[in-house]
Amino acid sequence: MVAVEPSFCPACGTPLETRRVEERDRAYCPSCAHVVWRNPVPTAAVAVVEDWTDPPRVLLVRRRQPPDAGQWSIPAGFVEYGEHPRGAAARELREETGLRVDADALALVDVDDLVHPSDRHLVTITYAVSRERTTGDPVAGSDAADAGFWTLDELCEDEAALRAFDRDRVRRALDGV
Repeated sequence: MVAVEPSFCPACGTPLETRRVEERDRAYCPSCAHVVWRNPVPTAAVAVVEDWTDPPRVLLVRRRQPPDAGQWSIPAGFVEYGEHPRGAAARELREETGLRVDADALALVDVDDLVHPSDRHLVTITYAVSRERTTGDPVAGSDAADAGFWTLDELCEDEAALRAFDRDRVRRALDGV
């Protein structure tokens, strides 16, 4: 899925032009002066860490759906309208792995912006939590093909197995719990 720039004004239907607005080139309607803003999409992720093991292990899911099908990642997804990012992270964990966690138990690890391979611009909010704070047994959920705990060394053995932008998130999560 590649992001497509709009050609016509969503307010009045006039063909858009490019103009410099607030120090950036933006799609602009010469008829009604509507500016088309490209805003990032918020996502929330949670790294569940077995911190009593040596070395620690982190829970990952194997993505079932494109564009990342077959790759491992920490449970993550889009923040829904009216949903707090912590609640979204807890919901995604439950949907993708069956584990439950109180959203208030999640510790903020990182906030980052990235361009996903689909060309979507994302703001990712990553949390971490100790496995002891979760309930249930990890099983692959609705959009996961598999779920399991990995050490950082195991992940480094197969560079292609883990989504590139998740590698840094996993390292920061292991440091943060």
